[in-house]
This record gives sequence, structure tokens and C-alpha cells, in this order.
Amino acid sequence: MTSELLQRARQFEKDHMKDISPEERPLYHVTGGTGWINDPNGFSFYKGEYHLFYQYHPYSNEWGPMHWGHVVSKDLIRWERRPVVMAPDQDYDNAGCFSGSALELPDGRHLLMYTGVGRVTEEDGSQKDYQTQCMAVGDGTEYEKYEQNPVITTAVVPEGGSKVDFRDPKIWQEEDGTFYAVASNATDDGNSAILLFQSKDGFRWEFCSVIDRSDKKLGWMWECPDFFELDGKHILMASPMEMMPDGLKFHVGHGTIYIPGTYDKETHQFVREDVLPIDSGIDFYAPQTMKAPDGRRIMIAWMQAWSTSKFVPKGQKYFGQMTVPRELSLKEGKMIQKPVRELEAFRGQKVLHENIKIFQETSLEGVSGRVLDMTVRLKVDGRFRNFSIKTAQDTEHYTLVSYDPEKEILSLDRSHSGLQYDIIHTREISVKPVDGEITLRCLMDRFSLEIFINDGSQTATVTVYTPQSAEGISFSAEGEAEITVEKYALSF
Repeated sequence: MTSELLQRARQFEKDHMKDISPEERPLYHVTGGTGWINDPNGFSFYKGEYHLFYQYHPYSNEWGPMHWGHVVSKDLIRWERRPVVMAPDQDYDNAGCFSGSALELPDGRHLLMYTGVGRVTEEDGSQKDYQTQCMAVGDGTEYEKYEQNPVITTAVVPEGGSKVDFRDPKIWQEEDGTFYAVASNATDDGNSAILLFQSKDGFRWEFCSVIDRSDKKLGWMWECPDFFELDGKHILMASPMEMMPDGLKFHVGHGTIYIPGTYDKETHQFVREDVLPIDSGIDFYAPQTMKAPDGRRIMIAWMQAWSTSKFVPKGQKYFGQMTVPRELSLKEGKMIQKPVRELEAFRGQKVLHENIKIFQETSLEGVSGRVLDMTVRLKVDGRFRNFSIKTAQDTEHYTLVSYDPEKEILSLDRSHSGLQYDIIHTREISVKPVDGEITLRCLMDRFSLEIFINDGSQTATVTVYTPQSAEGISFSAEGEAEITVEKYALSF
């Protein structure tokens, strides 16, 4: 039965989506129908379609009581909007339906697992939010919350764990039929632990083990955990809050990490081997993965950052978008990210400039636009001191990507993009040449730039809100740089 709060959210979205023209949205990145979105949720394949849910406050461009929005796709590129599926309408989630995940049950139903935030008035009159793990089941459009929610309460949190900060379950099913879920839990010593739970039927859960713990140099709460096998290794992903910088490896504030390691499925013990950044750009948080029917591990993330999320561009009628879905693999212990191959079906005619010498600001014929897939191969041979690409360029605006071969640093700079706020606009990333080259695959879509460095061994994501008329792309160098540029316009 659809609650009054859910009906209200659906009607509001329907009434106000018409106020946002297609030209005001990106072409191949997911946005909310109206209002605000953040974390991707419930990324899964069900009944022949990819389903993506997301944290959603339809009523304004600011974070508010969380709902779940919903889109579906056949190809991970073109998305169709479906009605809002959850609103905070129960005692156990009256302050928000927080992040979670999804899978298909053996009986064919679609199972959503999420964090319910229940606001309770204490005896002294104060209010406190308690987080528990809850379920909803549905058919791909309509969902009902489980009558015995919550299914995992703070009663099972290990000693020293928070009864308040306990959230973001990621569920999966092993080949033997057992269901597992990881969730994040703050600890009394100012850190957090990733807790593992197991279930025989997906609804009755018991605590299993602690997969890993943060330490103070790796931030505080590890939000939105994910745990999966990839090319023979297990990967733990998380989004730590309040990280301290570590050279150019990790930046200050909210970040994202992945931890490759070994996992014993009998003892449920995980041994980490390294800690590495997932994306080193400015706007990337809360990634979630799914396993596609063809076996690919695919990841999507919120293309925004909490540190800049209160600075909504003037005139913006919605706020927040998702990254392009990315295929994951491992190479020499490092995670490789590439845009899903389905994107290539939307490429137009190829524009190719080979072995071009650049020594002053130069534009290349046919290389311009705001919706494109462009790969730049830069020879690093000692003949230049700095190389730069300006994208989304006109006489006043540009977003700058530059490389210093001596320092081996790739820099992003959107301070001339038109966002006139005192927020993070620059980022430096340590990037080493591979076989004497730096390769930058740049995906642009109206309000964003995603860079896949050296065939996806590193990535850097940034949102830009430059006027759409700024379509120029230029290249420059201090000294002489040699580049090859392959560019495709994208159409949908």
C-alpha cells in the first residue's frame, strides 16, 4: 500500500519535472527527477534491466529527509525514470531511508536492503537518530517494506560499536545460497569497523565477523562499504569521512578507497594488502558495484563531493548526478576502471590527429564540443616542461588539465569554469608515464569531465557548470609536446 508521504513525493516529482528542460540536464549521466540526489543505491540487474536507485530529496536542492529515487536501463547509458520507491514513512525510518543495495531473490522478487533512520525523543526531551538495517521487496516498480523491519538492529553490534552510526548495507548471495551483507559501524575510539552479517533466507540475519577497521589516518566513518571478488582478489571499498592528506595519494576531507586483499570464506577473515584511492578528482563519492549478467563488475558513484555540495550553481533546478558506469578489473594488484563498453555504440565519426607538435596554444580541426569521448596520447620525452588541455573553453571560461613531466603531476583546475564560489577547484595527482606516454581518455557531458588516465589505472572526476556555448578545446605546451588525439562526438 502506497503511503501518503510516498504519494506526495511521486506527485511532486511529476508536477515539477516539467519545469526542467532536457537541455538543462546531462545527456548520459543520471540525475534526479527534481531536487537533490546523493549516493547511488540498489545498483542491480533485475528482469532484464539494470536498476539504479539513489538517495533523493525531491523537494529542494539541499539534502533533506531521504527518499529512494529510481531509474532503469537496458544498456547502462540511456535511463528511464520510474516512480519514487521509498519515503521515510515508518517509525524505524521516519528521519530517512538511507543508503543500501539490492538483489534478486530466488523466488523472483527484487529485494532492497537499506538503513532506516528512526528519530526518537529521549527521556530528557532530546532527540536522537538510531540507524538500523531494513528491507523492502517489489517487482521492479512497486515495493513494500518488510513487515518485520528492522532486520538488523544495534543489539548485534560488537562491543565498542556505535548504536547511532550504523549504516549503508551492501548485500550479495554466494553460490551456496547464503546471503551476506557488509555495513559500516562507528566505534568508540573515533574510528569505524566494517561488519559482516549472514543470512540463510535474506531476512533473518546474524553477525558474522569484522572485515576491516579504519585507523585515524584513514578517516573516521567508512561510509558505503562494498565487498566483492575481482580477478582472484577480494576488494573492500569504502568512502571515509574526514581523511587527512597523505602526499598526493589521499586528499583532505571525504575520500574513497579500495583495499585489495585475501578473504577466507570459511573463517570470514580478510587480510588487506594495500590501501589505494578509487578516484583522485574533485567530485566522486559513495561508489557502489554490481555484477552484470555477463560477469563484468560495474561501478557507479555520486559525481559530487560533500565539501562543495552546498554551493549549488545559480539557477540550477536540480542538484547532483552520477558518474558514467565503469567496468572494473585488476592488473598487477591495481584496480583498472574503464567506461562501460556500451558507450562506444553512441560514438559519431572519428576525428584523428596523429603525432601533432604542440608548442603554443593550438586548436585542432574537428576537436571541440561538450558531449564527447576524446583520448589524448602525450609523449613524455624531455622536450617540454608543461603540457595543458583547456576544455569547455570560450573567451572567459575553461577547465584546465595539465601535466608536469619533471614532477610527474597531473593537475585539474576548474577555477575559470564559472563557479564563483570559494570551494575546491584544483587537484594534483601523481601520474607516471607508461612506456614513455601519458594517456588521457576524457569523457565530457555538458556539466562534467571524467578522465581515465593510462588506460584506466587512475581516474579523476570533476563537475563543471560552464555555459554550454563554451565548446572550445585547445592544447598548449612550454617547449614542444607531441600528441595524438582521437575524438568522437557522442549522440543519444
